[in-house]
Amino acid sequence: MPTVAEEGPYQFRINTRELPFEPPHVHVWASTESLCRIELNGGGFMDEPPPGAQRAILAAYRKHAAIMREMWDRLHQR
Repeated sequence: MPTVAEEGPYQFRINTRELPFEPPHVHVWASTESLCRIELNGGGFMDEPPPGAQRAILAAYRKHAAIMREMWDRLHQR
């Protein structure tokens, strides 16, 4: 799962083998821990983020959202 963006403690990764029914999304990691997923069409959480981290994760996501979507489309040819 390649890291497509990093901001502060967060890495945003895209799984190259997503199922066809999965919406475009990124996986949010901190170090070696998977935290949650963010849906790329609307920018909402697909999973509950860790308590107290929602605002920081969204701020980091917004800085790189366009690049993440471009990479997701390229990797999944959509």
